[in-house]
Amino acid sequence: MAANNKSPKVRYAVVGLGHIAQVAVLPAFAHAARNSSLTALVSNDPEKLRKLSRHYGVKHTYSYVQYDDCLRSGHVDAVYIALPNNMHAEYSIRAANAGVHILCEKPMAVTERECQSMIRAARKHKVKLMIAYRLHFEEANLKAIEIVKSGKLGEPRVFNSLFGLQVKEGNIRTQGELGGGTLYDLGVYCINAARHLFQNEPTEAFAYAAARKDRRFKEIDEMTSALLRFPEERTGSFTTSFGSTDVASYELIGTKGKLRLDPAYEYAMALKLYVAIDGKTTSRTFARRDQFAPELLYFSDCIRKNIEPEPSGEEGLADVRIVRALYRAAETGRRVKIRSVPIRKRPTLKQEKHRPPVAKPQLIHAESASA
Repeated sequence: MAANNKSPKVRYAVVGLGHIAQVAVLPAFAHAARNSSLTALVSNDPEKLRKLSRHYGVKHTYSYVQYDDCLRSGHVDAVYIALPNNMHAEYSIRAANAGVHILCEKPMAVTERECQSMIRAARKHKVKLMIAYRLHFEEANLKAIEIVKSGKLGEPRVFNSLFGLQVKEGNIRTQGELGGGTLYDLGVYCINAARHLFQNEPTEAFAYAAARKDRRFKEIDEMTSALLRFPEERTGSFTTSFGSTDVASYELIGTKGKLRLDPAYEYAMALKLYVAIDGKTTSRTFARRDQFAPELLYFSDCIRKNIEPEPSGEEGLADVRIVRALYRAAETGRRVKIRSVPIRKRPTLKQEKHRPPVAKPQLIHAESASA
């Protein structure tokens, strides 16, 4: 932490005050007060800064032009990057150069090179870098991983997932220059789930992208169906869509049983896990909870105790590398080999942290991606 921080709490600046920041990140600090505090806001919207700083009692506000002033102010130890995808790398590297720790929203960046630059900058300046995979701290998804690892389903063979919504016209997720596209926004969840349920990295990718004549999809894919080949002759498939009804589920099929999480990826509703073994199906509902405070609590502990976080920068790089391979496969119509990223740690139930749900706040110049 910064040398002039005598508080036991890690002081954060939230950078970018769009939908996810307003509905989830900012309210989460109330549930992470044990070791985390919100001390600064960064946005180019003066009304957001004025109203949100007043609502959350934040004294320090900055525009994007003033970002370096924020980093060197002595008021912050860490940043939560909640910016459009194409800005993740630049703002993370600038934080690392200033000796400020980084918690960055996923996808980590738009390209593998950007991800690698972020990792190098964090190492060079000896700061912590964590990618905000909130489901690495969420009980339903961690329980699914533990069930597969236990062998109760036999040998895991097939993963399949569907993740879709109707995106609003003009949303940043539809803008190619901002790192939009269904694989960047939704596919990282499916990819990440498959990797950790199989406890392995895919070696080959194939994909097919589709888009109707809809002006929402002039710059991006409307829908992409992907197939990943894993070691031990296992396969993972999924479809992501910005033009479907809401769906967010996955299924893992083994030689003795199967499990299904539906919904699987949501943060604003309960998640339900179904397990079928020997013809008998059991189910468990995991009540809606704050999925963002656990990230803050964990990352702040990593900073204070000098622990390398999981999910790491390598975790973010692994998913971005697969996203890029899938888009190349869709463009060329050919299978693409994937050079795997060594993963030292994987999520386990030991990382689970339970905090109550947050109340939905009034939004200021922000809206959900879903129509």
